Amino acid sequence: MTSTKTLRICAKGHKYFKSSDCPTCPVCEQENKPETGFLALLSAPARRALQHARLDVPAQLAGKTEKEVLALHGIGPAAMPILRKALKAAGLHFRKDA
Repeated sequence: MTSTKTLRICAKGHKYFKSSDCPTCPVCEQENKPETGFLALLSAPARRALQHARLDVPAQLAGKTEKEVLALHGIGPAAMPILRKALKAAGLHFRKDA
């Protein structure tokens, strides 16, 4: 079974092929990827999930529990060690469950 890729053009005019319904342009995604900080270490879906939730600095992330962060669409178990390390480097940690 092969997937059919369709040509798409994003709002900025980039042409790309996709086989899924995901509307994300890979060219725009690469242009928006930060070069430094913990967000640069994450996969694109994890990075977008945190940015969408406005959790893009360690202090904001520290206000959430690990369970809350894992519940975000795009965050998986592979992101958690990166996030824990970023918080530790900032002298912070995830909020404890109540």
